[in-house]
Amino acid sequence: MSCLGQFDGQGSAEFGARGLNWFCAPGSQILILLYDMHQPDVIFISRRLDRRPDVDPYCQALYPFCPSGDPDGQIPVMSDSDNISVFRLQTPVWEFRYGDMLGKFHIMHDAIGFGSARTGRNFTMEWYELFQLGNCTFPHERAGVSAPFWCNQGAACFYEGIDDLHWKQNGTLEKIGEITGEMFNEMACWVQEDNETGVYYETWTVKSDPGPNATTWFDSYDCSQFVHRTYKTLLDMGAELSSRTPTYYTKIYLYSGEPLCLGDDSIFQQSSMKDLATDIKKFYHSFRSHQSIVEMIESLLEAFEKMVLEKTFYFYYNSEYWKLPMKYPYIKIIFEEIPLP
Repeated sequence: MSCLGQFDGQGSAEFGARGLNWFCAPGSQILILLYDMHQPDVIFISRRLDRRPDVDPYCQALYPFCPSGDPDGQIPVMSDSDNISVFRLQTPVWEFRYGDMLGKFHIMHDAIGFGSARTGRNFTMEWYELFQLGNCTFPHERAGVSAPFWCNQGAACFYEGIDDLHWKQNGTLEKIGEITGEMFNEMACWVQEDNETGVYYETWTVKSDPGPNATTWFDSYDCSQFVHRTYKTLLDMGAELSSRTPTYYTKIYLYSGEPLCLGDDSIFQQSSMKDLATDIKKFYHSFRSHQSIVEMIESLLEAFEKMVLEKTFYFYYNSEYWKLPMKYPYIKIIFEEIPLP
């Protein structure tokens, strides 16, 4: 891994066992290219942690996370000589409640299935939000807390069984390869490490423009990214994976000029940054939950004014706030073809 570029002297880079983490300071504009084995063209890479932080009890899920999984997050050990089928799984988000409604807008959820030839047991593995998508995309306004409050952790969920109807009816269930039990066990160790150190869900991908040579400022960190990291890990072990059909994934893009780093939660504790803090909180207020129909219409107009007329989006990434100078077409949901690694 190498780091090429320049910055204004207000930030710092730290190298560790897991790569490079970038820390910015208020007002820094960074022109730096980070090269990573999984994200070679992304400017700012999602930061890895040493361990998963505890969850604040304030964060509550409408639907419990991973209700069928092992309470301790354990993955069963397979016989090294077992033959494990690998399946590509995809279905509309919240298909269990809304059927194919979100699928019509190509808003899809991705996962991986496994089938043991020796035992006949099947398993599903997916990575998703602990507290639903809205909580990972926008913060809460919490009484007594000056900064916006985020419930944005995501995690891997591994459970026995593959619900054929759930995946097939409005999506995809396709066998894409086979691995040995030894490979599966090695992958399981990688999943535990990945799950402990990459914890924050990120909905948005931020690019400079829609063109083929666009700069990707920030990449999403979601279910499809986990699937691709897993595929890449299996391929590095020697697995052969292939799909009979093109593989498409949901990407939600914001289009922006060069991002400006504003700082972390200390923004909301400094009197000198009161105007900025107020503007950030006002921006997120438009996306608060539990709004009436009238409030939602007003909020959409406020969001339109901020993003399109003022060309500003306040973006939260790696526990820091960034100001995105928005550019046309501002936002797009694209069902994008992304081949297997």
